[in-house]
Formats: sequence, structure tokens, C-alpha cells
Amino acid sequence: MDVQREILETDILVVGAGPAGLALALRLAHLVEQDSQLDMPEVLVMEKGAYVGAHALSGAVMDPRGLAELIPDYREKGAPLEAAVSGDAMYHLSENGAIRFPFLPPSFSNHGNYVVSLNKLVAWLGEQVEAAGVDVYAGLAGYDLIIENERVTGVQTVDMGLDKEGQPKSNFEPGSVIRARVTVLCEGVHGSLTRRALENIPGLAAGAVPQAYLTGVKEVWEVPAGRVKAGRVVHTIGYPQPSHEYGGGWIYAMSDTMVSVGYAVGLNSPDPTNDPHMKFQRYKSHPLVKEILDGGTMLHYGAKTIPDNGYYSIPRLYHDGLVLCGDSAGMLNPQKLKGIHLAIKSGILAAETLVDCLKAQDFSAAALKGYQDRFEGSWAGKELYRTRNFHAGFHGGLYAGLFHGAAQLVTGGRGFFSRRSKKEDHEYMLTLDAYRRRFGRDPSKTEIKLDNQYTYDKLTDVYKSGTAHEEEQPSHLQISDPDICNNRCTEEYGNPCQHFCPAQVYEMVDDPARPGKTKLQLTPSNCVHCKTCDIADPYQVIRWVTPQGGEGPNYTNC
Repeated sequence: MDVQREILETDILVVGAGPAGLALALRLAHLVEQDSQLDMPEVLVMEKGAYVGAHALSGAVMDPRGLAELIPDYREKGAPLEAAVSGDAMYHLSENGAIRFPFLPPSFSNHGNYVVSLNKLVAWLGEQVEAAGVDVYAGLAGYDLIIENERVTGVQTVDMGLDKEGQPKSNFEPGSVIRARVTVLCEGVHGSLTRRALENIPGLAAGAVPQAYLTGVKEVWEVPAGRVKAGRVVHTIGYPQPSHEYGGGWIYAMSDTMVSVGYAVGLNSPDPTNDPHMKFQRYKSHPLVKEILDGGTMLHYGAKTIPDNGYYSIPRLYHDGLVLCGDSAGMLNPQKLKGIHLAIKSGILAAETLVDCLKAQDFSAAALKGYQDRFEGSWAGKELYRTRNFHAGFHGGLYAGLFHGAAQLVTGGRGFFSRRSKKEDHEYMLTLDAYRRRFGRDPSKTEIKLDNQYTYDKLTDVYKSGTAHEEEQPSHLQISDPDICNNRCTEEYGNPCQHFCPAQVYEMVDDPARPGKTKLQLTPSNCVHCKTCDIADPYQVIRWVTPQGGEGPNYTNC
């Protein structure tokens, strides 16, 4: 479709108003204010959610180090900290039992940390940014990264008002082209613009080990008084995840009557029926968890992927006109499963580099390399380097991982190997036949009866996420070859998309044109933007792109 697009120009374009993007904008404003030789550049922060924080989701226990560096008086300024961590515990679960670890590994000690709602924290950070004079544009979604002559020159936003066939409706508004001297991608895990950058910029991902992802599924519950103490932090390993697969659960007491409970499942599972949502429902049915939640009320739901392979999967952080921050760059400590403080620090370091670029009037790769140098020399880079082999230690399963993790603690992160190679997560999934040959049985997706009072089906949970999309628009889940889904995938894998999606976007239904056969039915309006399908599809024919701005989940207290 040939349309005339409005061209907007800015100095610095920040894609994503999460912890990294907002930290960058705020630190930049502070640095310019302190430097009499600098004028404030034009900064445009764009956020695809309906409001700042709408798409922000995490467990979450936050290490305050990054926030304290960004806003030293964050407590006095009213940062929404749900509770200071009051106690830690870690359990190994069997189907009906729980063994508490007699001592906690240092990485699971949360003394000095806070239980937070990332949604509320990000909304508050947005207020600080706007108070500093930087505008944040919510509901503005980036559709394509503009690369010209091997330089990133900006972003095209999403066309609004198209029907399902991609034809303009009466309310059609073409997306704009936003040109910038530098574009900073802070769009979260497996962002569509970041993916385009990694696929199309030579050398950006050279040498990086393929990322490892988990899908984290969570609910926020109001529970009867006396069940938990505000700030209580519980982590679990074991049930319901098989010992040869990666994952674990958490229970965080946000107050004396409010808990965040969730489960994270590795997407490198060999099982084509791997279902993070069902595993989470089974997790809630464990006596340890049920004792806390029984009689309570489920208030909110959310799901997102987590980049978990750590240091060796971080790509080059800069290019001509481009910077990568936070989860877009895979900055998460896999040993602690924490990334908020690292995202904030990355934004701070990027802002400091951009000030140097403004002074030199140079946003080339050579100038932006200062960001990479700052990161490597910072506490964030050193923290990630110390945990560089943690996830790889679990390649042989849970017990091998615990063994390697202990060895890494006493060897500064190296352990018995360094930089272990891995495949893309989807390459670990086995066909039905291969699964039978390896395990001597069919994949056994263990389901429980869902009562929608304590355990919930996917549609009920999606409703609790506040997810909303305009039905009459092109699907933002683009399938390049539907024939693979309807035929080859059915025979070889049994259509794993209907299992791994935590929002019931993908269903196999009877095909009237082929009696006895099924076809894929998409419901994009259910999508919570977790990106699981883009990562786990064994044929890589599913591509997630941004829908119209302002759509998707509307997280509250998550």
C-alpha cells in the first residue's frame, strides 16, 4: 500500500517506556541540566501500551541499586515499593511434598531488596520523567526499524484503521516516520524492532550465544489475613517441572493480604506439549501454594518471556545510530532471575554516552561504543559476567545445574566450563516420533480439572489481564506458511502452539473443507504480548509484530 507518511524529526528516539527507557530519559535530563554548555536535545519516548506501565510485568523482587543510583531519594519521592523483603525461603517440591533448603545460596538472599509491582513502579518513573521535562507518548507503537546505508535512522509507527485484510477503513491513519540521530531500543524481551536489528545489521549478534528464554505466568491474589507476612519471598524448584527441564516458581508477599504467585518454564523443552499456563495451574494446586491461596481471590493475570542465558547472549550494544538497553539486550541476571536494576543501569550508562555524543555532535558507531565500554566496566557488566555460565549449567537437568551452580559460586562464575554452546530454544523441541524414541512414551501433558475459582482456564486469566485489541485489524501474529501449521506441524509435532501459548490465541478446530482434518484458528485479540510463539514455534513461521498502539494487556498491580 503506497501512502504518504508524515515525517517527524527528533534527536533521540527512545522506543519503550520501561525501566531502561525511562531511566535513560531521566538521567539525560539531569545531566543536561547540570551542564551549562548543553541545551536539552529533542527526546521522544514512545510506548506501545495505552499508558506508561500498561505492558510492564515482572515477578517482582527488585534490587534497588539501579534505582538508588538514578534517584537517590526515591523513598522520599514516593517510589511505589510494596514491601521490604522480610524473609527468604527456598523449597524443592515433589508432587505432594516440600523440602526446605537448610541454607540459601547467596543469589537467593534478598536482604535489602523490595517486593514491587513493576507496573506501578514504571508508571511512577514515567511521572518523574515528565516532571523533568521529557514527554512520553503512550499508545505510539513502532512497526518497523528504518535502516539506510547500514545506519539506523529511525522508526515507522503502526498504521491505524486497517481492516483484517489490510485495507484502509474510514478512520485510517497512516503511521509516521520518526527520524532520529540515534534510536534507543528499550522495548523489552524479544522486541520486534530489536529482532529486525539483529537480523539485518551485520555483526550485531556476531559471537553471541543464542538466547535462552522462559515463559513466566503469574497471578496476583488477595488472601485472608494471617497467611503471609508482607515482604516474605519464597522460591521453589521441582514440581511440576520435570527434573530434565528448566523452571521454577515463586510466591512474593506484596502485603499481609496480597501475593504475587507465578511459575517460569524454560522454552528449550523437548516436549511439544509444554504448557506454561497449565504447569502454573498445577503449581497452585501443590499443598505449599494452596495453603496460602485457599479462600483468596485472584485479581490479576499476566505472562511474558524472560531472557535467561545471561552475559554470553548479550549482542553488541551499539551500531551507527542505534543503542540497545535492558531486556532488549538480554540484560538479566539468570542466577538471581532479576533484571530491573540492570535495565535501569543500562539506561543510565546510555544517557551518559549520549551526552558525550551530543557534545561531539557524533552518533556514529565509534562514538556510541562508549556505551559498551561503560557497560563492561560497570557493576552491571561485572555482575552479569560473574553469572555467565549459570543457565548453561542446567543443560543436563536440575541436579546437574545445582552442582554446576555451586561450583560457579566458588570459581567466580566459571565452574567446570566456559561459554557452553547452545541451539535456539525451538531447536530443542522433539517431534512426536523423536519424543517417543527418547522417552519410550508419548508426550504426556498432565492436565488438572480447572474450577475457575482456584485454578483457571486461559480465557479467564486473559480477562484478568485487561487485554483488549480492536478486532477489525490485520493480525499482529503473522504466519508465513499456514499450510505448515495445518498439515506438517499436525503430523510431526501435534501443533505445539495450542499448548505453549498462555493466552489461547492458537486453537486447532475442525476444517469443514477437509473432513476429519483440523486447521489453525487464530484469536489475536487474546494476545498478552508475551512473545512465546515467536520464540518456541519449531518451524519459525510465526512472527510477532506490533498491533495498533495502545492495545494489548492493561496490567494493574502486576
